[in-house]
Amino acid sequence: MRPDILNPLFAEVEALPGVGPQIAKALKRIGITLAVDMLYHLPTGVIERIRAPAASSVLLGRTVILELTPFEIRSPRSGRGPTRVFASDSDGNTVSLIYFNNPGWAKKSLPMGETRIVSGKLEAYGDEWQIIHPEVVAVGADADLPVREPVYPLTEGITNKRMRELAGHALERAPELGEWIEPSLLEREGWRKWQAALAEAHADPAAAEARRRLAYDEVFANQLALLLLRQSSRRKRGAPLAGDGQLTDALKLPYQLTNAQRRVIGEIRGDMEQSVPMLRLLQGDVGSGKTLVALEAMLIAVEAGAQAALLAPTEILARQHFDTLSKQLTSLGVHVAILTGREKGKARESVLMGLAAGSIDILVGTHAIFQEKVAYKKLGLAVIDEQHRFGVSQRLLLSQKAERPPHLLVMTATPIPRTLTLTQYGEMDVSRIDEMPPGRTPVETRVISDEKLADVIGGLGRHIDAGGQAYWVCPLVEESESSDAAAAEERSRVLRLRFGEGKVGLVHGRMKGPEKDAVMGAFASGDLAVLVATTVIEVGVDVPNSTLMVVEGAERFGLAQLHQLRGRVGRGTGKSICLLIRGDKLTETARARLALMRESNDGFRIAEEDLRLRGPGEILGTRQSGEEGFKVARAEDVEALAPIARSDAKLMLERDGGLAGPRGQAARTCLYLFERDQAIALIRSG
Repeated sequence: MRPDILNPLFAEVEALPGVGPQIAKALKRIGITLAVDMLYHLPTGVIERIRAPAASSVLLGRTVILELTPFEIRSPRSGRGPTRVFASDSDGNTVSLIYFNNPGWAKKSLPMGETRIVSGKLEAYGDEWQIIHPEVVAVGADADLPVREPVYPLTEGITNKRMRELAGHALERAPELGEWIEPSLLEREGWRKWQAALAEAHADPAAAEARRRLAYDEVFANQLALLLLRQSSRRKRGAPLAGDGQLTDALKLPYQLTNAQRRVIGEIRGDMEQSVPMLRLLQGDVGSGKTLVALEAMLIAVEAGAQAALLAPTEILARQHFDTLSKQLTSLGVHVAILTGREKGKARESVLMGLAAGSIDILVGTHAIFQEKVAYKKLGLAVIDEQHRFGVSQRLLLSQKAERPPHLLVMTATPIPRTLTLTQYGEMDVSRIDEMPPGRTPVETRVISDEKLADVIGGLGRHIDAGGQAYWVCPLVEESESSDAAAAEERSRVLRLRFGEGKVGLVHGRMKGPEKDAVMGAFASGDLAVLVATTVIEVGVDVPNSTLMVVEGAERFGLAQLHQLRGRVGRGTGKSICLLIRGDKLTETARARLALMRESNDGFRIAEEDLRLRGPGEILGTRQSGEEGFKVARAEDVEALAPIARSDAKLMLERDGGLAGPRGQAARTCLYLFERDQAIALIRSG
C-alpha cells in the first residue's frame, strides 16, 4: 500500500482549490492529473517587472506595473478584431490596453473612471503606447503583481497567475517526509530537506541546489527501482535452457557471423544455461546483425524444449520478421506463428491453442503476444525488438507469462549512451555488437538547401530511370499525426504527377495495417520506385534495392531519428546516398546536428551527441508512455548524479534489503513519488 502520508499528494488535481472540469482538462494536456504532478511542474523562468509612476519611452519593451484610469472603451463593430481600452496615467499619458476575443472581461475588469493596477509589456504601435492582454488588479491588491514572478510552462486556458496559485496549493499539501538520502551525502552537498527544496524551486527558478536535490531524488528512485527489479529477478528461478546445437548448426546463413556476433551469442548462451533468468540488453548499430543474434538465441530455446516470443514495435516489422523467420526455419521443422491486433476469430484461436499446446515454437507479434489471454505452454525466451515503451513495469509483468520467469533479451538499434543505459536498463547486463558485417558500405550523407528541391527531384528521376528505388521521408510538421500525414500526402501527389501514379507509394501513421502492408509489399517487391512516408518506416523496414533516402525538413528531426532513417538504405551491395534537405533558418543546434550526420556513420557517437544536444527525455524520439523519463533532472544532472544514486541505492539495499528501517521506509515513499505503478509491483515483488 502507498504510505498514508502521501495520500494528499495523490489526490486528483480537482482537489486543489479553483480546479473544475475545464481547468482539469487543460492541466491534463500537460500531464498534470494529480496534486503531486503540480508539485513537480516547476517554473522555468522569471518575469522581472518595473514599478513605474508613469509610462515613458525608456520603458518600452519592458514589463511594467502602472496605475491607470480607463476613460474610453472601443469594441469591434463586426465582432472581429481587438477590444481597446484607453487609460491615462498620473502624467496624463494615454496607454491603450488591447484584448482579443474577450470584450466582456475587458469591460468587467477595467470600469471607466476607476483606477487599476495594470501590468504587461509596454510597446509602441505607431504614435501610441499599448499593452496587450495586461494583468489587472484593484488598487491595494498589488501584492498579486510581484516585481519578480516565476514563470511556469503553460497550456491554453491557464494563466501564469493561476498556475502559480495551483503550485502554492500543491505545496500546502506537501508533508515533511522522512529522509531517503544518505546523511553523509546530504551534508556534503548541503541540500535542504525535500519539502524546503520544493518550496525554494517554485519560488526561485534559479535555485540551483534545490533543483539539484530534486533531480537527485528522481535519479535515486530510478536506480532503486532498477536494482529492486534486478534483485527480484535474481531471487526467482527460471528454467535453464541448454541447446544441443542441432538447429543452430543446421541453420543456413547467407554470410559468416562476425566476431562480435559470435561473442554476443556466447554471452547469451551462457546466460540462458543458468537458472537465474537472463536480463540482457543487446545494442548494435543499424545493420550490425542483431536480428540474426536473436534468431540464434530463439533456436537455443527451441532446442531446449521451450518456446520463444519476439515482440516487434510495429505490425509492419512484425510481419517482416515473421516472413523472414518462416522462410529460414520451415525446413528445420520449427513452427513459427504471428499474432497482432489484426488476427481475429478462428485464426487467432488457432494461434492461442497452438501456444497453449506447445505446437508453436516461436511466436512473432506486437504487444498482443503478451496480453492476458495469451497463454504459453513453456515460454523460455522473450526477445523485445526496438521497443522503447517496454519499461520497468512491463518487464515485471512479462515474468508472469510463464510458470518460471523467461529469459529476456531487449534489442535496440538506437545506440544508447552509457548514462541512459544506466537509467533505462540499469538492471540488465549489456552486450554490444561493435562490428559491421563485411560488405556493408557506409552511406554517403549530403546536406542540401530546400532551395534546390527541384534539383533533388530531378536527381530522383535519374535514379528511378537507372532502376533504383528510394525513400522520401516527409517532415515532422508538429506534434500531430494528421498534419504529418497531410505533408506526406501532398509530397506523394507532387511526385506522382512527375513520375506516374504507379511509381509512387505512400505510408503514414493514419493508414490501417492491411493498407500499409500492401504498399510496403509493393515497394519491397520492386513494383513501386518511390516510397513516400512519415517516420513509420524509421525502424526495421528492409529493402536492399533501395539506395536513396531523402529526408525533407531534416532540421526538425533528432540525431537518433535521422540515423535510424539513414539506416533504411545501405542494406545491399550498391552505394547508398542519404540527402538531408534543410530549411534556410537553422538554429545552432540544428546546424550542429546536420554537420555531425554528414561527418559520421557511427551510431554510438551520434547517440552521445544527441544526449548532449537534446537531453535524456528526447534521446529516443518523442517521450512515450511507459518510458522512464525525468521531470526535473536534465541530461547533465543524470550524467553527474546517476553513478552516485546507484551507489547510494546499492548501499541501502545491502543494509536494508526489505526497505523496512526508517530510511528504507522513506525510500519507499520516494519510489511512489516518481515510479508509481512500478513502485507497487516492485515493493510487492520484494
